[in-house]
Amino acid sequence: MEFTANDKKNVTIETSTGSYDRCAIRTHFIELGEDYNALVERYVKPLWQEGDLLAISEKIVSLCQKNVIFRKDVKVTWLAKFLSRFATQHNAAGIGVGDVYKMQYAIDLNGGAKVFWAAVCAGFGKLIGKKGIFYDMVGDEVRGLDGFYPDVFPVYGEFGIPLPKDPNGVCNEIKRNTGVDTMIIDANDFTRDILGKSDSVTLSDAQLCELIRDNPAGQDDQCTPFILIRKHN
Repeated sequence: MEFTANDKKNVTIETSTGSYDRCAIRTHFIELGEDYNALVERYVKPLWQEGDLLAISEKIVSLCQKNVIFRKDVKVTWLAKFLSRFATQHNAAGIGVGDVYKMQYAIDLNGGAKVFWAAVCAGFGKLIGKKGIFYDMVGDEVRGLDGFYPDVFPVYGEFGIPLPKDPNGVCNEIKRNTGVDTMIIDANDFTRDILGKSDSVTLSDAQLCELIRDNPAGQDDQCTPFILIRKHN
């Protein structure tokens, strides 16, 4: 089988643990409540070989778990409206807390006082050229919230997508049911995070991040939530 990459991405990558090929696997548009085990069986197993590692987009796992926050259920407060005016709405990395719904999510998780103080600290941080203070203070759950904008897929304007529940457990479940070593990633063109991995995966999170440092799944409408990774012999 010949591995293929998304546009402007390379199939092969050199890392500290060797050379690897990455195959971007295209799927149908995955919707709420689908079965991630069945998706792996359908799209990945026909290409899979023993020793391969599968990287799965965190968004797809959350959709399968029905782990979403519907816009209609979010009660936007005056504080969210006020603070969102001073923040970035969205950039190439995804939705920002300039979107009032994501700001409200931060408030619901952390409380208004903490989010207000985080916003103040972030404002001072910008004056000295330090970024990311707000998210460091309010946590990865807020940083990782996706959705709430219809730019790429209109349906994503209807709900936000938090980070998946029990990502290590999901990876171990996929390993048990399909035999595929798996990791769940939260990646964009700026940052890469390993949210979970099968117990059978021996590489460290830092080593795993090297495998996806160029975000091989892409950032737009590629519909390639699965990246199959194979080490050169």
